[in-house]
Amino acid sequence: MSARHSAAGSATLLVIAKEPVPGRVKTRLTPPYTPKEAAALAKAALADTLHTVLQAPARRRVLVLDGAPGPWLPPGFDIVPQKAGGLDERIAAAFAHCDRGPALLVGMDTPQLTVDLLAVAGRDGHDAWFGPAADGGFWALGFADPGRAAVLVRGVPMSTDRTGATQRSRLVQAGLRVGDLPVLCDVDTAADAVAVAACCPPGSRFADTLNSLAEDGR
Repeated sequence: MSARHSAAGSATLLVIAKEPVPGRVKTRLTPPYTPKEAAALAKAALADTLHTVLQAPARRRVLVLDGAPGPWLPPGFDIVPQKAGGLDERIAAAFAHCDRGPALLVGMDTPQLTVDLLAVAGRDGHDAWFGPAADGGFWALGFADPGRAAVLVRGVPMSTDRTGATQRSRLVQAGLRVGDLPVLCDVDTAADAVAVAACCPPGSRFADTLNSLAEDGR
């Protein structure tokens, strides 16, 4: 059976993230939030993401981390360090930790992520999966053959309003059958945080943290 026809649950799920340290994460949230508050929101978003990934069917779960793990990390993840370099290099290198496909990578900025969105990898006959972000980037990227990432991700300009379109075009031009996931808003600004919290399920750590800051007068 080929990788792209594997049953659901055979995929490796990757989360690429930064340790939520004040001053190093979510700096565009400051102001109105302090660096400590922005880090608390990042920590909550990361925790929500990891717990959703933990509930999704997967062959393996990997946290590709810039920094050190903390109490926010649930059991069940392999931890590997991020490679140095630009985001394109770090994403491409993350896929190198997958010994066989399929694999789907997400970030820490979409705490509204659901198990159903993650479960698509490996069950629908596509060669790649792409989740566009509302700001023009992307929140998810997957390959039936993770070895394709080295060529298809490196060199894509990151953090622009054309990043997502450029990355998806790379996939199509390579002849891959792309499975498109829904557009999600990721958390960059305070307005994003409010919009994302409204989409989070009950019990969301991110929404609860944002609400607690609002109750404190933020």
